Amino acid sequence: MNQQFSRISFQIMLTALTMIVADYLMDGVTFNSPWVALVTALVLAVLNAFLKPLLIVLTIPATLVTFGLFLLVINAVMLLLAKEIVPGFYLASFWSAFFLALWISLVNSLFGGNIQIRKMNDDDFNKDN
Repeated sequence: MNQQFSRISFQIMLTALTMIVADYLMDGVTFNSPWVALVTALVLAVLNAFLKPLLIVLTIPATLVTFGLFLLVINAVMLLLAKEIVPGFYLASFWSAFFLALWISLVNSLFGGNIQIRKMNDDDFNKDN
C-alpha cells in the first residue's frame, strides 16, 4: 500500500475519532452515528485540500496580526461548511465549531505528525532482543 495513502487514511481516521470523542465531551457538537463522523472527516479532508489554501492566502494579514490564531477561525469555517454538506452533523454555533477546531488541532498536533507508518518485513519479527 502506498505510504502517502496510509498517512492520509490515518489522518482521516484520527480526525473522525477526535470528532466522535468531541461529540461526547461538547454539548454543541452532534453526530447521528460514527459513520457520519467518518464522512465528515472525509469532507473536511477535501475542503482542507482545495478551499483552505485559498482562505489562508486571503487572510494573511489577519493571521499575521493574531500570530496565527486566526487559522482556528478558518478551521471553524471549514467545520461550518462541512456541517452544511454532511447530513447528520450538527454544530450549535460558531463557538462550538471554534472549540471543535481547537480540539481537532490539539489532537492532530499531539498524534498526527508523530506517527510513522512503515511496512514490516520478516526480519523485523525474527530479531533477537
